[in-house]
Amino acid sequence: MTTAVCPGSFDPLTLGHVDVVQRARSMFDEVVVGVARNSSKSSLLPVEVRVDLARAAFADVDGIRVEAVDGLLADFVRTVGAVAVVKGLRGGADFDAELPMALMNRHLSGVETVFVVGDQALAHIASSLVKDVARYGGPIDDLVPPGVADAVRAALRGGDAR
Repeated sequence: MTTAVCPGSFDPLTLGHVDVVQRARSMFDEVVVGVARNSSKSSLLPVEVRVDLARAAFADVDGIRVEAVDGLLADFVRTVGAVAVVKGLRGGADFDAELPMALMNRHLSGVETVFVVGDQALAHIASSLVKDVARYGGPIDDLVPPGVADAVRAALRGGDAR
């Protein structure tokens, strides 16, 4: 059985993320969605909430599971027995950002990164833009899986995002 890891902060999970994970599932027997803490970003949603939302989004899809990533992705990849890391690309800037990480992960774990080109119909959707639109009261329900928009709005109000 081949396992791949689709890592990300997923703050919040978007339809673009869902598309990449589902297409990764068509290439691998199992996909582990690794919800990570990103030390260079300030998170809106706690990791536990992001894990719960991702589990709900993929609940009906066989071969996809969601786990929190604590520490290095290279260590997580080894722990779950993955043969690849899968990352989605919307454009050239994403590739430029992802390439050094892919090289470092290969250096640390020996695991290759597979890049999946995102669906052009979803290329404008980024977690940071979803949060910005929501901050100003704009509609985000059509950019994220069910339940995510409510969690984002609750977190922005300072309430419980669950």
